[in-house]
Amino acid sequence: MLVVFESIFPIFAIILLGFGLRKSNFVPKEHWRVLEELCFWIFFPCILATTLIKADLSAIELGPYVFSALAMMVSLGILTLLLWPLLRQLWGTSRGQFSTVYQTVTRWHGFIALAIVLKLYGSEGGALIALAMAIMVPFLQITNILVLATFSDDEGQSGPSLPKVVKTIVVNPLLWGVLTGLVLNLLDVAVWEPAMTMADLLGRAALSMSLLALGAGLSLKAALRPSRELLVGLIGKLMLTPAVMAGWALWFGISGLSFSVLMVCASVPTAMNGYLLAKKMGGDADLYAATSTVQTVVSFFSIPLVLWLAKTYANGL
Repeated sequence: MLVVFESIFPIFAIILLGFGLRKSNFVPKEHWRVLEELCFWIFFPCILATTLIKADLSAIELGPYVFSALAMMVSLGILTLLLWPLLRQLWGTSRGQFSTVYQTVTRWHGFIALAIVLKLYGSEGGALIALAMAIMVPFLQITNILVLATFSDDEGQSGPSLPKVVKTIVVNPLLWGVLTGLVLNLLDVAVWEPAMTMADLLGRAALSMSLLALGAGLSLKAALRPSRELLVGLIGKLMLTPAVMAGWALWFGISGLSFSVLMVCASVPTAMNGYLLAKKMGGDADLYAATSTVQTVVSFFSIPLVLWLAKTYANGL
């Protein structure tokens, strides 16, 4: 599937560009901090909101599609959390490292998925991926914030207080971007055209800027010398997640285009904005950068394999 390779290659190329800009000091270190803040507070909320505002959610039946996505997220989250005592006991994994393992296993890069689906399946697939984003983004955002707050290295071993967890969720701009888009879409609110255009323009910067910021934070040595936690994140994301999604989708009787779109969602690497969250909330940002880089490289080959298996053995497209 050449189009799949073409969809993933530019992503990795931009990450490498960010790494090169940082390594050469062409862009000074303090400037990357500003870019990270812009991505977290402005660019990502805008692209999440505008994507969901434009999505034609009413044209898609919920049913098994929704249940499959929800069941996958819940079961995958539980399976990953069950690893915490095991990783801590066997490898001495820190709280911050585990929060990064959780993020890199459960998050998915919706914009890589969107690019692949639009190239492979057109506008009909685009509507399905928008629905998947509407279902999965709020749930994963809340659960990942909870896990990050609970396992933050900044809080020591006792974990944060409940008020801090609640505050972290309430003020998170990514969650507000998702909620804004969903509410405006479901209520069929006509957004003032100049405001929508402004949000669109800001949102377009999200993917490229966040990829550059991720590249700037990469540790090449860490990526080339995988840790055990990195390996857990790699296997959990690119092998376990597609398997869990396939199991639930088949259980609910999904096939064809819907099955293939769900498998794309499950097989893409982890979301890049998780790196920014790890950095802001006491996670292991270096581990996140290394894991997401390795996932992106491996997914360049694993995504076509997953889609081939879906088409060959599970009536996917």
